[in-house]
Amino acid sequence: MSITNQQVAGREFLRGLYPDEYFPDRLLDKGRDILLRLCERIEAERPADLAGLYVLTAVATLEFNRLQEEFWAAGSEIETMARDEIAGDFGFVASAYGFADADLEEVVAERDW
Repeated sequence: MSITNQQVAGREFLRGLYPDEYFPDRLLDKGRDILLRLCERIEAERPADLAGLYVLTAVATLEFNRLQEEFWAAGSEIETMARDEIAGDFGFVASAYGFADADLEEVVAERDW
């Protein structure tokens, strides 16, 4: 499925992390793919309310939790700068799909990074 939301289609997810060699591109690519899958699920399932959105973001957040182990294995981690960038992209996704009032803490409530 391709993304139909033009705001999202033009977004370079995790853009601020790619220039930093501390974060391996191959793992950032996996993170970007998690965010794109979240967008695809939102477009396919069209959550009617914030509770529905939070169900979808919880799944994506758990994927990032698992990805954290790969960062550790690569001598990196999802630290402050990465947390801010990832959470910011989650917030962007929520807003782009009409959930500007989403609580960012709820959006990424399942995080352990």
